[in-house]
Amino acid sequence: MLRLLLTSILLTMSLTLSAQTSVDNSIHQFKVADIYGNIFDFSKLKGKKIMIVNTASKCGLTYQYEALQELYSQYKDFNFMIVGFPSNDFLWQEPGNNEDIIEFCEENYGVTFPMMSKITVKGSKKHPIYQFLTQKSKNKFKDSRVTWNFQKYLINTDGKIEKIISPRTRPDSQEIVSWITDGQ
Repeated sequence: MLRLLLTSILLTMSLTLSAQTSVDNSIHQFKVADIYGNIFDFSKLKGKKIMIVNTASKCGLTYQYEALQELYSQYKDFNFMIVGFPSNDFLWQEPGNNEDIIEFCEENYGVTFPMMSKITVKGSKKHPIYQFLTQKSKNKFKDSRVTWNFQKYLINTDGKIEKIISPRTRPDSQEIVSWITDGQ
């Protein structure tokens, strides 16, 4: 009887650890504050391809907002989501607060894809979601570093990183569009 109980406990512990491990390397484990202060739950994006991009309003690459919005408008009904994370980590190119950022995005680019609250994407104060995106020990994909504003992380329908795209690569590049439409 004791042996059966111990076996049952060990099996339960094993399944629990296995379930935790599968969640730990998925983007779906995160809940973050959106730009309006509401909770954005990545688990609600299960089954969707996701592009995570760090953004800035005063960058030479800010024009990419336009292509991001067009991409989102074109593919949002095809299980695709863009999530923007404003960051002031590169030459103070995102100095505004959340209200300033959303006003800029809506007024200049008509942004309708989800924007999160301004965070840090590098250094010792890096937000946990960017720790996940940049550390192989957490994402089980690869180590990376955010090299500039508008770096893109492409996440598959299981919540796993599939590609890391250079900031200079346009959001509507053939590489990204092919990734979005593959399997559609």
